[in-house]
Amino acid sequence: MGLRQVVFVSGAARGIGKAIALRLARDGFNVAVNDIKKNITALEATAAEIRALAGRESSVTPADVSKRTEVTEAFEKSARDLGQLNVLVANAGVCKIKPLVDVSTEEWEDEMAINLTGMFHQFQLAARQMIRQGTGGKIIAAASMVAHKSVPLMGGYSASKWGVRGLSQAAAQELAPYGISVNNYCPGMVDTPMWASVDGALRKYYGGEPGEHKRKFESSILVGRLSQPDDIAKFVSYLASKDCDYITGQSMLIDGGCYLT
Repeated sequence: MGLRQVVFVSGAARGIGKAIALRLARDGFNVAVNDIKKNITALEATAAEIRALAGRESSVTPADVSKRTEVTEAFEKSARDLGQLNVLVANAGVCKIKPLVDVSTEEWEDEMAINLTGMFHQFQLAARQMIRQGTGGKIIAAASMVAHKSVPLMGGYSASKWGVRGLSQAAAQELAPYGISVNNYCPGMVDTPMWASVDGALRKYYGGEPGEHKRKFESSILVGRLSQPDDIAKFVSYLASKDCDYITGQSMLIDGGCYLT
């Protein structure tokens, strides 16, 4: 029997990343979980849930993905603890709500550093390890519905997620000879703690009562509700599986029918 497959999941302390890490553990993966150091308690809790599953191992790899030294150390720790890397789920990201005319250079650079430069770091380090192993692999990255249609007050987020699509298409072409596929999952509105902050920011600029913007967004979704983290995790489970071996270079919406392409 071969070694159990290993996945590295960034942004795994809570929300979508945690749901993905737990789903892939249930699918049979050992999981390296990553998040920023201030979220270490929640990250350890995710790892504990994974280890509670029979036969599963988890490596805790705290790091800010925008910082090359930290993310390099995280990948090296994952390799020491779990022995290989078969799948990367580059999930970590931030979303800032602000009119473009009010965004400072520092705010812009911070969002790009996490959402796009952080993706580059993860892609490159994962690809190098997979190439060394000679066994192929899968790189799966979080884009967003705004990578298909940008929205107001999220200019930096939209630009960074369009950038993730471009990076992924280039990587898919370069890495195909090594048996490495690259795909994006593009969530719509997801019912996580981040949504509460988004709702608050939208009320700051557009007014309205608490929950009003949530109801407005829900009314635009064909299935009639915001997605849950498990909705996204189910799709990432497919992207990480052998059933997805013939798909690469794609950015697929999981938005309940909000955008039709």
